[in-house]
Amino acid sequence: MVAKKPRIVIIGAGMAGLTAANKLYTSSSFNDMFELCVVEGGPRIGGRINTSEFGGDRIEMGATWIHGIGGSPVHKIAQEIHSLESEQPWECMDGFLDEPKTVAEGGFELSPSLVESISTLFKNLMDYAQGKLNERDESSEEVNFCKLADKICKICPSNGGGPGKLSVGSFLRQALNVYWDSVKEQEQIEGCGNWSRKLIEEAIFAMHENIQRTYTSAGDLLTLDFDAESEYRMFPGEEITIAKGYLSVIESLASVLPHGLIQLGRKVVRIEWQPEAHQSSEHGGAGRPVKIHFCDGSIMSADHVIVTVSLGVLKAGIGPDSGMFNPPLPTFKTEAISRLGFGVVNKLFLQLSSRHDGRDGDYSKFPFLQMAFHRPDSVWRHKKIPWWMRRTASLSPIYKNSGVLLSWFAGKEALELETLSDEEIIDGVSTTVSSFLSQPHKQLNSNSHGVCNGKEKSVDENRVRFAKVLKSKWGNDPLFLGSYSYVAVGSSGDDLDTLAEPLPNIDTLGSAPLQILFAGEATHRTHYSTTHGAYFSGLREASRLLQHYHCVGV
Repeated sequence: MVAKKPRIVIIGAGMAGLTAANKLYTSSSFNDMFELCVVEGGPRIGGRINTSEFGGDRIEMGATWIHGIGGSPVHKIAQEIHSLESEQPWECMDGFLDEPKTVAEGGFELSPSLVESISTLFKNLMDYAQGKLNERDESSEEVNFCKLADKICKICPSNGGGPGKLSVGSFLRQALNVYWDSVKEQEQIEGCGNWSRKLIEEAIFAMHENIQRTYTSAGDLLTLDFDAESEYRMFPGEEITIAKGYLSVIESLASVLPHGLIQLGRKVVRIEWQPEAHQSSEHGGAGRPVKIHFCDGSIMSADHVIVTVSLGVLKAGIGPDSGMFNPPLPTFKTEAISRLGFGVVNKLFLQLSSRHDGRDGDYSKFPFLQMAFHRPDSVWRHKKIPWWMRRTASLSPIYKNSGVLLSWFAGKEALELETLSDEEIIDGVSTTVSSFLSQPHKQLNSNSHGVCNGKEKSVDENRVRFAKVLKSKWGNDPLFLGSYSYVAVGSSGDDLDTLAEPLPNIDTLGSAPLQILFAGEATHRTHYSTTHGAYFSGLREASRLLQHYHCVGV
């Protein structure tokens, strides 16, 4: 009798799953050793990578950035396949981040020096939290800043999750209070509405907090663990987008796989495995310890399953009514899944119907707009600005002179966005932006009582109008149930490592080893939340199996 080849089934055709499939299929021993199959619940490959088009421009509905080009495997692939240049306009965000126009609610443009002082404070605080200040040659000013930050950490209240568990949110706010204690009494700025300098500084600070929410996917920074920030790693060099689209990298990984190896529309509803003594199967494929049940009622047997679904799906899968795993995953695994954070970040694209000053066809004057809002409980807030816009930090063209604008949403605002109609979104964004750009732009300076310039114009006269919108919906998509992971207060990097552990372990006696393996961005301790973290995790699990079978050239 001819011995059966071990069958490896990869669940999910995103970055982690296709990297693992690519590694296994291109290994020198593959044809002699394995059967391989990738099953994907959706109608496309890519997972949380989803390149699309809007207004004639190439855009990203999901993963957008290469986070540092120095040493990034994603950048290397994009270079090799010539995806970093394109004749079609794309979401490149060229230069606007360096030239923002920051406007306070009510139409008061803030001077760059005022914005820069608070922006620098915020950046230094995040650099401290992430351990970056300790990695570079510190000036005496930075040494003093670190000493001050050390004191702030000691006096900050914990946010649950055990003794001494500090959140990024509480650290930032305590630091802002210490900053205010160190400066002279704040005064009202004449001729600029109800903004005092302190209120403006808090609004700028909150704007950066909201940007940080989209970076991390933590809807509330009070839930983001402080200690874990210093473990997170980024590659050196600039952050860029991919001209031909992130999907080109995915397609390159999949291009080596033979037709039919990837099966689309195969949604998994249950994974049966055997943590105890090995037992034969009643569904055929005797000797294969794992059975994968699909929504159409079909069953596939396997020796090894690499699970690359999102942490959001895993969280739903360990619920009391789910039954995704039978028997349930061990407690150490489910507790790690429960403790880790998984948030929602959505992107909103809007196409201008005219230039913001009313003339058709020329979008060159729309700024990279940063919005500093009144506090949600302020009596001075603009009553017609919807609540879901108030924690949005910016709205900007996706490249210079583009008529397509982009804004980012996180947390409950991102979830609310998914429920709104296009008309409700257009009305809410138009009302918000018009109130910022159509009022007299009175510039608030950092060292004066403020200078108010500009002729007053009505909102209706200069209302910013949009022709159409396109939004992502990661939170309510059952194949993802969110965007990316973060280390929540009460969790730690250890939980990321725990999530990556295979089941059963090779050392478990009496059962077939490595039945269920886990890959995906949420399984990488230092590069979680990124596409390159997912890439590394796919390589890791493919290598684990190759090493298990003593394959050469792993």
